[in-house]
Amino acid sequence: MNQPPPLAWLQDPIYPLNETIAHLALRRQMQLTKPPGSLGLLETAAIQLAAMQHTVMPSADRAHITIFAADHGIASEGVSAFPQAVTGEMIRNFSRGGAAISVLAKAIDATLEVVNLGTINDVEALPGVIHHRLGSGTANFLHAPAMTEQQLSAALTAGFDAIERAQQHSVGIFIGGEMGIGNTTSATALACALLNRDSPALTGSGTGLTAAQVEHKAAVIAQALSYHRAQIDSPLDALRRLGGFEIAALTGAYLRGAQIGLPLLIDGFISSVAALAAESIVPGCKDWFIFSHRSAEPGHRIVLQAFDATPLLAIEMRLGEASGAATALPLLRLACNLHNGMATFAEAQVSGQQFAE
Repeated sequence: MNQPPPLAWLQDPIYPLNETIAHLALRRQMQLTKPPGSLGLLETAAIQLAAMQHTVMPSADRAHITIFAADHGIASEGVSAFPQAVTGEMIRNFSRGGAAISVLAKAIDATLEVVNLGTINDVEALPGVIHHRLGSGTANFLHAPAMTEQQLSAALTAGFDAIERAQQHSVGIFIGGEMGIGNTTSATALACALLNRDSPALTGSGTGLTAAQVEHKAAVIAQALSYHRAQIDSPLDALRRLGGFEIAALTGAYLRGAQIGLPLLIDGFISSVAALAAESIVPGCKDWFIFSHRSAEPGHRIVLQAFDATPLLAIEMRLGEASGAATALPLLRLACNLHNGMATFAEAQVSGQQFAE
């Protein structure tokens, strides 16, 4: 029997939002005992989530977090303040519960898993860590494509699989995160390619580079873009040439989540670039994105502008590993509580006219 091609699932349609429910949710917001629009993005988020969940009474409970981890060949160009060994060490830290996202996941009562897609050093079997090794990190994309076709397919499929696991546990919202030394360089290069922008405007300090090191990082990215741009023939190929295993896995997760109608709370710069890749590959994915925060990375603002998105928070975070999305989740839950629990003018016997005066 003939087997379907590995990425045949990319042809699946995006699950539609329920526009009727969105209208009803907006109508409810207009009837609650407050001036219309006075709760700002909390109103917008509740309406967006209602349309996603096909219910006028949305919920942000039952959250699941998947952290995808991998190393990057581009790190050999001196674009990070930390050595590549840190990626494997952080995977162990996730497993032990000592990382920021470990603490946050526990605080917000979210399930957490880590998927190791390939570190430069082998990592032993660990609780809460799925090992799906695609290589010892990506190739150095300054001189060659970061991934082979097979590695790209496997990384995207790892994201697909994470969504399938979340679906089996009746998760209501998915949060993707990443860990990988050198991945802000990869994300910046990919964003530049997808948005047709030059590197200086998007390049930031990542793990804490000096101004001179940021300038070097931007130059490395510019050189890599010069090498690859003429050969990139699709968003998928841009992802293969400039992305990382974990960025591709996040892209696959966002694609699959949008296909099955699972709300996706997007983290910071790197996660947003993966979201940009997903939207570039299959337009319409963005309907399922809720942007959690604006990172301190300069490129994040530009990526958010490409989505015409206003995130829930802007508190100068730049850690990654889904920490910004996890921090924003309680705010999203409060948005739902306000939307669902506030009295309408009629229920409270309050005249709406006084709010207009």
